[in-house]
Formats: sequence, structure tokens, C-alpha cells
Amino acid sequence: MDERIKKAMINLQKNNMTGFFVENQQELLPLLSTLLTEGEKIGCGDSTTLEETGVFEYLRKGRYTFYDKHQQGLTSEDKRKLYLNNFHADTFITGTNAVTVDGKLFNIDGNGSRVAPMIYGPRQVIVVVGINKLVDTVEDAIQRTRQIAAPLDAKRLNKNTPCVKLGRCIDCKHEQRICNDFVLIAWQFSKDRIKVIFVNGNYGY
Repeated sequence: MDERIKKAMINLQKNNMTGFFVENQQELLPLLSTLLTEGEKIGCGDSTTLEETGVFEYLRKGRYTFYDKHQQGLTSEDKRKLYLNNFHADTFITGTNAVTVDGKLFNIDGNGSRVAPMIYGPRQVIVVVGINKLVDTVEDAIQRTRQIAAPLDAKRLNKNTPCVKLGRCIDCKHEQRICNDFVLIAWQFSKDRIKVIFVNGNYGY
């Protein structure tokens, strides 16, 4: 394991969060099963990482009540109900835009439906993150998210924002802008509520 990852895991612990490390998807899913309880209510954030690592499919097949926002045919109101249900979930599973070596999580969100349950509501939050998202400082986290993650995510969502065309953020005021909520999680009152699982590979944006 890389020394920076070890340091990040130690610092997460100091910030009342827990860090785990797995080599691949084959190790990730069994670890998840030890952190979840059959029958519990599970919410999720929009995440390419969770898709790439098979977490979404695992939850769909598991014996859980899964608030799956990717179901076919959901209306805007259906999605809103799912987002509100996430506050009452036993576990919320999500990716993150960046993790700093000093043990902080940074995210930019469009409407807050992903970051809000990370901050408050579910008794447990599990964050799955590729090692490509480990950065040294909060400033690096902001830079990475705005200039790398956000333009790629806007493209994935078929937005018509300037960053899709330019490949970089210009702090636009476009009506489809997704860089609206900037959230830094630096510490937790509830010890080990947030669990961060590093996966040894490049996942998501």
C-alpha cells in the first residue's frame, strides 16, 4: 500500500472516520457485505465509481431495501422522493470527488442530493474511492474537482455547459451548471459513521 494512502487512513481515523483499503472489486464487495445488514435500507449517490466497481449491481441483487435512483422510468418527483428517503436510510453509499492526505473529503454537487446525506441523516455513510482521487491538500481537491471531475461529469450528464466544450471550468453562470454546492467534510461528531474504502485503481472522475 502506498505511503500516502496509509497516511490518509491514519488521518481519517484522527478525524473520527474509518479508512479501509482493498486491492480490487473482488475484495471490495465482500468487505461491503460485512458492513451491511440484511434487510437494511440503503441509499446511494450518483457515482461512476460505484457503477464501475459493481456496487450498484451488488445492491440490486442483495437482500436490502435499495433506494435505486437509476431505475428506468423514474420521474423528477420519483427521484425527489428517493432523495428524501436517503435521509432515513440505515446506510448511504457514495463516491467522492477527492480525499486529502490529511483525511478530509471534498465534493461539488449540483443539487445537494449526494452531499446532504453524507453530512446528516443516515447512521452510516460508506464512501468508495479510487486511489486516483487522493490529493495532498484541500486546494488540490478543489482544483481536481473543478478542472477534471466536473467537466467530465457534465459531459456524462449531457449538459450544455461551457466546460463540456472547453474541457475545463470557467466558473460559468449557465443554467445547467453542476458546480453549485462545495462541501468539505473535515471531522465527524459520530465516530466511524463515515467509512472510506480506497480501491487500488483508477475509478470514476
